[in-house]
Amino acid sequence: MATSMTLAAGDQVRNLLSKWDDPEEPLAPLSDHQLKVLDQLETLSSGNKVEKDEKLGEDDAVLSSLQIEYTNAKEFMSAFTKVVEPEMQREIDCRYLSAVAAFRSYRTECGDLRDEVQKALDQLELLQTDYKFVTNKTGALHCECESLLSEQSKLAGVSEAIQSKLRHFVELEALQQKLHAPSLTVLSDGFIPLLTRIDECLVFLENHPEYKESAAYVIRYRHLQSNALGMIKAYVSSTLEQSARQVQAASQRSAQANPELDTFTLLYVKFKSHAPRIKSLTAQIEERMAPSKLLYSDILEEVQNSYFAQRNLLLAQSLDQAIQDLKEKHPKDHCSFLRQSASLLARLCHDETQLYYQFFSKSNSALDDFLSSLCAKLYDAFRPIIVHVLHLETLSELCSILKQEESATDVRAFKECLRAMLQDVQERLVFRTLVYIRTDILGYNAAAGDLAYPEKLEMMQTIAETLAGAPPSLSRSSSRASLASESAVSSAGEAKRRHSSVSGAAACPADIHGMWYPTVRRTLLCLSKLYRCLDKSIFQGLSQEVLAMCIESLVLAADSISKRNKTPLHGRLFEIKHLLILREQIAPFQIDFAIKETSLDFTRIRDAALSLMNNKNRLFSLGTNNALLEFLFEGTPQVKENLIDSKKAVDKQLKFVCERFIDEVSSHLIGSELRSYLDRCLVITAQNDPNIILKKQPFAEPSAASKIVSAAYRDLKERLARLQKAMSLYLANRDTEAILFKPIKSKTVVFYEKLNKMFEDNYTQDDLMIIACPSAEQISMRMSQL
Repeated sequence: MATSMTLAAGDQVRNLLSKWDDPEEPLAPLSDHQLKVLDQLETLSSGNKVEKDEKLGEDDAVLSSLQIEYTNAKEFMSAFTKVVEPEMQREIDCRYLSAVAAFRSYRTECGDLRDEVQKALDQLELLQTDYKFVTNKTGALHCECESLLSEQSKLAGVSEAIQSKLRHFVELEALQQKLHAPSLTVLSDGFIPLLTRIDECLVFLENHPEYKESAAYVIRYRHLQSNALGMIKAYVSSTLEQSARQVQAASQRSAQANPELDTFTLLYVKFKSHAPRIKSLTAQIEERMAPSKLLYSDILEEVQNSYFAQRNLLLAQSLDQAIQDLKEKHPKDHCSFLRQSASLLARLCHDETQLYYQFFSKSNSALDDFLSSLCAKLYDAFRPIIVHVLHLETLSELCSILKQEESATDVRAFKECLRAMLQDVQERLVFRTLVYIRTDILGYNAAAGDLAYPEKLEMMQTIAETLAGAPPSLSRSSSRASLASESAVSSAGEAKRRHSSVSGAAACPADIHGMWYPTVRRTLLCLSKLYRCLDKSIFQGLSQEVLAMCIESLVLAADSISKRNKTPLHGRLFEIKHLLILREQIAPFQIDFAIKETSLDFTRIRDAALSLMNNKNRLFSLGTNNALLEFLFEGTPQVKENLIDSKKAVDKQLKFVCERFIDEVSSHLIGSELRSYLDRCLVITAQNDPNIILKKQPFAEPSAASKIVSAAYRDLKERLARLQKAMSLYLANRDTEAILFKPIKSKTVVFYEKLNKMFEDNYTQDDLMIIACPSAEQISMRMSQL
């Protein structure tokens, strides 16, 4: 079937090939140019064939035999089918035939190999049968042996378990004999293993209460354990008591022989010599402590109590005497007493802590209690001293010493004692501060010299000008540097000075601390001491009161100065100067001066009570409008929080004083007569009555107006000079003076603008020439020259 399909396909191809160059109907007709190219190719191929024929030999001979010239493709295809195709078929079949022959030889060899393998399998099956028989016999023998060995091991384990459990019962008598042996002591090599074995037996019996007579043996083992621990306690107590007696005797002998010998060194030598032996025992007790082993905890507590009792017996009297000696040595110098006594107690606590860890391995609350009892002696001696201290300087220095000592020690009991003492000193400091601000700041009675302004500043300025040409050692800047050591400045930090002289060569007298008002100096001194000693929250509350009292005292002093000089100028400048100093000096304090004050507002209770009284007829109403229920719900007080900022209070007071100063000075520069004149003129012009002419009024005639304006301008120039001198004397800072003078200048210029506008609207040009009122630009230039 396949062959016939192949032949059919071949015939179809041949038919198509025979028609491709058919002269009548070619399948692929060629042009003349293409035919010429084919002729040329045929010529070249024929030339090449001649050369190849010479080289190929027999193949060329065969090919030459086949070279037959065909007239058309049909003849070529006929010859190809008859000669070439059978030859090609034979070549293709030759490969398959050789492969078939090879496969047949392989099949023969595989058959022989299969026969040999079958024989080998038969032999292996026979060997497998024999092997299974032998294996079954050997496995049975092995199982029997294993069962016998497991039975033997089981019986041995049972026997050993019985012996191990029974050993805890049997060893009791032997352990009792060893413990009560005369040669056994707590320092013997066998004592610790004996105690360990007692603990192991006791733990085992406690864990197995189901065993017969285990409860009875537990009691006997506990008794035995108690005896062993009692031996340890007796040895430690007797050793400590003996050491204490030896130390007391040595102290008495050394006091008689050499009273100046330090007795504290004798308190540690004897104890340290026994420490290694005792610590080996206490370490065993501490290792065995557990919640279930209360006996060890009790014994350790009794041993520690014995230790601390002996130490307290030795130290209590010596420490009391040492503190008393320091107290007598420094009856007035409380700071030296505190410094030396705290140093003594710190060294004692450190030595006692080291000695404790030479006897015991683990820390205990008993050590803190013991050290606290020693520290309490200093607290009891120092507490009466604090109560009688009146000076803030002493209290602040005591706070500094206590803080320094607290940061230097790492003993918890001593830290707590110092903290308690510090709290007492701070409490006393707060109380004395409140008294101080009431008596020395708010209640300060200013002397005549304190209110002698501006005479004090003028005198200091004269002295400064006299010393301006002196050597640097006598200059004001040097004296100012020496004054900088005041505690108010040294504690708050040297802030950048805002007040400097015009030339910058030397400090102005207004900038010298000695020229400050006493309440300002005291306020800053008080704040500097409180800042170092108190917590921030406490300091914030106190600073509110201190600054408020200081501001109030400055207000009173400013009023007194104004009355003394019969003008508010110097009083306002005095207050502005010291408020600026306050604001500058409190800036270095790195705290928030704002605090919250909580208060209760009972206004709602009052309103609710009035509503209840007005609605008595609804007291027992069963609806939602019951008057009693409304009173209960609406009559609760409200909690209000008020934020108070002392820095803002200073700024607020400064702003208020500056505004008053600006208004008063601008009014003073303008003059009351000129201001009243302008007011009268504005009243007349505001009436808009054509029958009333301003310049025809007697007071508003050009000549009268000229006198008033010229007098006011003359007074303005004189008052400007005095104002500039006063501001320079008090403020001593060009920038501050310019800031304060600017609104004064503006108010004055605005007034003269109104005045000139009024003249221009109501007077002729000739009248204006007569009046000769200075323009606003002239006033501005005149004031800018200062």
